[in-house]
Amino acid sequence: MNTDAVSPALLARIDRLESLDEIRQLAAKYSLALDMRNLDAMAGLFPADIRVGKGQQGREALRRWLDDTMRHQFTGTAHHIGNHIIEFSDADHAHGVVYSKNEHETGDEWVIMQMMYIDDYERVDGQWFFRRRLPLYWYAVDLNKPPIGENKLRWPGREPYAGGYHDYFPSWKEFWARGGDGDEPVPAPAPVGEFLQRMRGSAQAPSVRVR
Repeated sequence: MNTDAVSPALLARIDRLESLDEIRQLAAKYSLALDMRNLDAMAGLFPADIRVGKGQQGREALRRWLDDTMRHQFTGTAHHIGNHIIEFSDADHAHGVVYSKNEHETGDEWVIMQMMYIDDYERVDGQWFFRRRLPLYWYAVDLNKPPIGENKLRWPGREPYAGGYHDYFPSWKEFWARGGDGDEPVPAPAPVGEFLQRMRGSAQAPSVRVR
């Protein structure tokens, strides 16, 4: 393409479309690499200076953490990516929400899970990466045991606990606290690129125990 003949605004729109597709591919690549236990490929979806926790940093530290998690908790997994909302802070930074429905072979139980990832994305040297993934869980239960009631994360050999699935967005608690719909006018729709921020308001991100 002869970019000299194309307006900067059009080039920016094309870049945004290409960025959206690359970010969506990140989520799909994450699932495939995780399920196939290709930890080099998994670690390569994060920037070289990724923080892993407990003062650790870098792709090698992330790969060690992934190896320990996947080797000792699950025999096999399958992650199915669903709804994906992506919004941009600027040309090289974005954030999003992506749903994931997962299956896990763990011991003699088949655990199914519904969750979402709260993501931060960053473009480094022309390539998009996950900068951060916050997993929020609704339920994880044996295939034959519906997750009715509280504390829907019910892994074999562990006490049940909650996964923060509804805690990132305050509307869940506000809905139940109201007791019914009122007469307040519906506010104007969120501007393009601000839907997630409108949903979040000033709520703080929950602290969630990872699996």
